[in-house]
Amino acid sequence: MTANVLFAGRPDAWPAYEPLLKAELARLGVDADLRNEFAPEEVDYIVYAPSGPVSDFTPFTRLKAVLSLWAGVEKIVPVVPAELPLTRMVDSGLEQGMTEWVVGHTLRYHLGMDAHILGQNGHWEPKAPPLAKDRSVTVLGLGALGTASAKALAALGFQVSGWSRSQKDIAGITCHSGAEGLKAALAQAEIVILLLPDTPATENTLNAETLALLPKGARIINPGRGPLIDDDALLAALDSGQVGHATLDVFRVEPLPPEHPYWAHLNVTVTPHIASETRESTAAEVIAENIRRAEAGEPLLHLVDRSLGY
Repeated sequence: MTANVLFAGRPDAWPAYEPLLKAELARLGVDADLRNEFAPEEVDYIVYAPSGPVSDFTPFTRLKAVLSLWAGVEKIVPVVPAELPLTRMVDSGLEQGMTEWVVGHTLRYHLGMDAHILGQNGHWEPKAPPLAKDRSVTVLGLGALGTASAKALAALGFQVSGWSRSQKDIAGITCHSGAEGLKAALAQAEIVILLLPDTPATENTLNAETLALLPKGARIINPGRGPLIDDDALLAALDSGQVGHATLDVFRVEPLPPEHPYWAHLNVTVTPHIASETRESTAAEVIAENIRRAEAGEPLLHLVDRSLGY
């Protein structure tokens, strides 16, 4: 029986996804009819993004699963009926892009690049940075993106610690969990990278109390989610010197309003939510494989745990 697949991502993404998804479904031997328009009662699978045309799932009476194009699902979980399987996007292109961005900004801090890029003032100070083995980095969040970034940093020789809600065991990474584990992970972190999901449990993970645990002058990199940081607490920590600098890619309100104090702060770098994005070619592989699995009665990849919100 043919599986009817509705592409309900951004309309301008359809021309890129259509040939890739059709080719990948055919390669996997999946009998599928892929379109960007269907009568709702005929749809078996929705390839979904909140920026697409579907906001009400009620008319989709024979729907088998919703396959998200986004890695973060905090905006998706509340609108997709709880009885429907929902998957999030985990793909190699997304991981590679995030890893490159995280490593790049970590090395910027580690090597002290700003002093030379921004400090061409005639002052000669031949001070070399430490080796990576003498620099401690903590990754908050050890999901697919956090683990990939932590492993890449460890491969460069950094002392890498990680923290997650549940205990993990990752070679080369000192793994922490729980409230006491968070304190231990932050207490030694010269550079902190946030790659946690956005849930009620993770909101304001970095706040006045936890920022005070960091070594004075620590650097913060946030390509994860804006609500992970208490903005007022971070600004206060930057002003006091408790935090030396912050590179922020994600915010509670996006685009970041022109009047937001982050824009003008000398110790903040704002990037416009570009750390990584879903790549059509690798995303098509994941989506097609999940449709194959569903049609074959196999477990879906990257199924969202509704109780956790990710």
